[in-house]
Amino acid sequence: MRIYEYRTEFAGLPVAEFSPSADPSKEALASPASYAWAVRTGYDEDAFGDVWARFLKTVDTSGITALVIGYWGIYEDKTDVPRLLSDAAAALPALRALFLGDIQAEEAEISWIQHSDTTPVFTAFPALERVEVRGASGLSFEPVRSEALRLLRFESGGLPSSVVRTVGQSALPNLEHLDLWLGDGDYGGDATVDDLAPFLSGEALPKLRHLGLEDSDIQDAVAAALAGAPVVARLESLSLAMGTLTDTGAEALLSGQPLGHLKKLDLRHHYLSDMMAERVRTALPGVEIDLDGQQELDEDGGLYVEVSE
Repeated sequence: MRIYEYRTEFAGLPVAEFSPSADPSKEALASPASYAWAVRTGYDEDAFGDVWARFLKTVDTSGITALVIGYWGIYEDKTDVPRLLSDAAAALPALRALFLGDIQAEEAEISWIQHSDTTPVFTAFPALERVEVRGASGLSFEPVRSEALRLLRFESGGLPSSVVRTVGQSALPNLEHLDLWLGDGDYGGDATVDDLAPFLSGEALPKLRHLGLEDSDIQDAVAAALAGAPVVARLESLSLAMGTLTDTGAEALLSGQPLGHLKKLDLRHHYLSDMMAERVRTALPGVEIDLDGQQELDEDGGLYVEVSE
């Protein structure tokens, strides 16, 4: 899967575009707090720092609650986006939701998106309730302490173990939704099951209701770990989608703790046999189960995650 479209909605709001090639509508300028604002530049267009400065000057940002950051140059522009955001904290006092990296494949493949130290974002905006990040190359941040954060999501073709461990070391007592696209080892996804221990125990995230450990090339091992993980008993939804789940991992799930309390189990993009897929459906009759995207081994017996490069 490759991402070819920008976000048109974020945090429950329609997206208003601000870029060198997209002037905001009169409606958006008249009521900026009614939109999630996407600020981006394009290849061979104005430097992102200049676009960002115009955005702050043009739009009344005092009531904006949701912000989407798109293409910022990636290679040719070395702008420190987290620092730009943190420096503008006073102009964005109402910010509660941030998407960092709304970049489509024609601009940069997900594993080519170059990040930096994102700590300034969390420090400057302690009231953030929702943070989503696409891409993981160069991504880092210090352990976060936040009473406000409710949703945290990392989309990547390979999430570094250092990022996974940092999330596990963070103090997020009110986090309800966590998605980690663990990715492929060939694209930097080197996290192990041991790195997932803080999430699996449930101790670090007492309010967690959704857990997604997705797009992983060690999906069977993750499934086996979840089979006995204390956190599962209080989840409402669990996702092992997009990865290399086979009959071995599904068997581990079915042989482990009860899953009938879940509202949804997402196993989309999997390598289950028809027989095993039917076993999963039969074993969990009251659970909404997504088993779309059944994959077949390639001629060399290879398994592939849905999102890598």
